[in-house]
Amino acid sequence: MSKKNLSELSNEELLKSEKSLKTITAMLAGAILVLFIINVFLAFKKGFSAFSVIPIALLPIVIVNLNSLKEMKEEIKSRNL
Repeated sequence: MSKKNLSELSNEELLKSEKSLKTITAMLAGAILVLFIINVFLAFKKGFSAFSVIPIALLPIVIVNLNSLKEMKEEIKSRNL
């Protein structure tokens, strides 16, 4: 899937993309937080397992999404929407 340049998107598409990315990022961050809490609890109860690294492995996705969201907000600000 090719990523469109933010300057090529219409105002409506840009606002819609920002809203959906914000929702998706918040849901992913919440799921990672829950996974991290569960893994800490299980680590104390049963010890460390290979599944304990999953929340840490998913963190770069949240970081990339936050950077994309920042770029979208800058583009919206430059268009004065």
